[in-house]
Amino acid sequence: MPFLGNIGPGELILLLVIILVIFGPGKLPEIGQAVGKGIREFRRASSDVAEATRLEPTPAPPSAASPATPPAASTPPATTASAPADESHGDASQPSA
Repeated sequence: MPFLGNIGPGELILLLVIILVIFGPGKLPEIGQAVGKGIREFRRASSDVAEATRLEPTPAPPSAASPATPPAASTPPATTASAPADESHGDASQPSA
């Protein structure tokens, strides 16, 4: 933190003495708890924002991963049970081209 670079140990002691005189020794633990809770909430909120804004690559759909394999919906209708058995063997009942 660049603004804390100019504060030395003497200034910190002076600041703590002033805070002690203003608030008294009974209020210091409560002030410390409030500051600690505020810092924890700030860290939690900043980590939540960091997780929400993180860009992760989305996995490719399975059909795009293997283009050589046709989808199950595009199977030819000749393999269904309603098709005659001689069609699949190439009998003479099929029209010739």
